[in-house]
Amino acid sequence: MPKSQERCQEIREETRSKILKDSMLYFARNGFAGTKISDLAKQIGIGQGTLYLYFKSKEELFQEIAALTNSSKDIAELNILLHLPMSARKKIQKLSDSIMDKLLQDDSYAAKVTLNTQMMLEQKDLPSAETIYQSEVYQITEKIIRQGQKEGSVVEGLPLKLADYYWGVVYLYALRKLFTTKYEMISSGDLSRVLLKDSTK
Repeated sequence: MPKSQERCQEIREETRSKILKDSMLYFARNGFAGTKISDLAKQIGIGQGTLYLYFKSKEELFQEIAALTNSSKDIAELNILLHLPMSARKKIQKLSDSIMDKLLQDDSYAAKVTLNTQMMLEQKDLPSAETIYQSEVYQITEKIIRQGQKEGSVVEGLPLKLADYYWGVVYLYALRKLFTTKYEMISSGDLSRVLLKDSTK
């Protein structure tokens, strides 16, 4: 019995989604230059010709993945956290809980963190530190850090550099998740302590 038009469309969407998800992991592990379409297609488990039915080139595929890594949903969630009526200590703890949950449960989140950081560092038109600090994720984190410093719960230091350090730790563990099979993941409490003063003192 032939497939209905609706089912054919569903299959196309499922295949496209699989290509994007698997490619995100592959690009995160191998980089743009280290990715060959033939190897990528083999890794996904489809023919190279099939991949080209969905994306005209490696560049087009990568651009779509890049758009996915700059998730407006993640930015929106961070913005909501920033404006919640609670202490910066609690905001940082909630953020760390969310990040560590996603890293533990979702390889594609680890790939997003890795690719996003790599793309920021690879931008040629600005010095890398300046480029990183233009990221909305860093800017929102900086505001939470400033709030915490005013409240006395966050360590001393330049807020943007502290945001860079915090997300650098996240990046390190995203890399471990992608590249190693045996690794010890830090807890969300360990991640929070990157920024927070000891509350027992």
